[in-house]
Amino acid sequence: MSANSRLTIAAHALAWIGLYQRQGHEVATSEQIATSANTNPVVIRRLLGELRKAGLVQSRRGVGAGWSLARELESMTLLDVYEAVEPGPLFAMHRTTPDQGCVVGHGIQPAMQGIYEGIEETLRQELARVTLENVLRDVLAAPR
Repeated sequence: MSANSRLTIAAHALAWIGLYQRQGHEVATSEQIATSANTNPVVIRRLLGELRKAGLVQSRRGVGAGWSLARELESMTLLDVYEAVEPGPLFAMHRTTPDQGCVVGHGIQPAMQGIYEGIEETLRQELARVTLENVLRDVLAAPR
C-alpha cells in the first residue's frame, strides 16, 4: 500500500496560488502549478475542481483563464482541504464481512472501529489548527 498524496498536493497548489497572487498575479494556470508540484496538469485540475466545489478556489475561463483563491489563506485550514479532497474515512474495514464463526473474525471490526474513530478525531483536530497561511509561512522559511 502506498500513502495518499492528495492532501499534500492540494495544499501545495493552494500555497502556490496564494504566493503567486501576492506577487501581483490574478490567476494561476494548472500547468504552472503542476510544474511546481512536479505532476501532470490533469492531476492539478482534478484537485482544483474539488477545491472549487468546497469554495476554496475559483476558476476563470476564456482569455486570462486560470485559478485564484476564493478565500484568504488565513481563513483556510488543512481540515478544509482534507474534507474537500479526501471524502472517505481514513481507514476502512474489510471489503467483505469476516467469518463471523471465528472469534477474531467476529470481533475485529468493532475493536478496530473504535480505534480508528479516535485516530480520525485526533487527525481532524490537528488539521483544523493549521491554516494555509501557516503552511505558506513554513514553506517560505524552509532552508534551500
